[in-house]
Parts: sequence; C-alpha cells; structure tokens
Amino acid sequence: MTLVAILADSVVTSADWAVLGACLALALATVLFIFYIQPDASDLAPHRSKLDQLLERRDTIYDNLRDLRFEHRSGKYSEGDFEAMKNALENEAALILAEIDQVTESQTRRPRGIRPASADRGAQ
Repeated sequence: MTLVAILADSVVTSADWAVLGACLALALATVLFIFYIQPDASDLAPHRSKLDQLLERRDTIYDNLRDLRFEHRSGKYSEGDFEAMKNALENEAALILAEIDQVTESQTRRPRGIRPASADRGAQ
C-alpha cells in the first residue's frame, strides 16, 4: 500500500469515529430529554377557547351571587351592602352574557361562499 492509501484510510476512519461520536451524543441527549426534563405545568394544561373562559366566568358569578344571598340571609351583610354587591355582580353577569352571545353568534354565522356554477345555471 502506498502512503496516500494509508492516509486516506485513516482520514475516513477518523471521520467515521466523529460521526459515531456525534450520533452517540445525540442519542444521549435524547434519552436525557425524554426521561429527565419535566414539562412545565402550563404545557400540560388544555388550551381553552374564549367561550370556555366566558362560561367559566359566568358560572363563578352565579356561585358568588348564591353565596352572597346565603350570607345576607345569615345576617353577615346589611341590606345596603347586599344590594350594592348584588347589583355589581348582576351587572358583571349581564356583560358576560352579552359577550357570550357575541361569541356564539359569530361562531354560528357562516361566511357567504361562492355558489357553484351548476347552481347558478339551474336558477336561470
């Protein structure tokens, strides 16, 4: 064998080792990522739509109104305080309900599409 052939074999061999080392490093990094890195809690939470958020807020307001009425009956709040808090919660509920109506109305509206040519001919 000539010197050039020996050097060529050693260069290919060192390149093979470099590729093998890179593959092993990538495999090790992948294993570490899969088994040792914990996902953030926000990554696991399902993404909620605007409507879901509004419905949850509406339910919370209704719960607050129910609790307020119970606490008023038990004597915790005076009549004036009860009316003020009740009116504030009812106004907030009305705003939320109006926003729910807007969201659901925009979801049910269908955009007007282009009619197929065959439907236009049939109408004439």
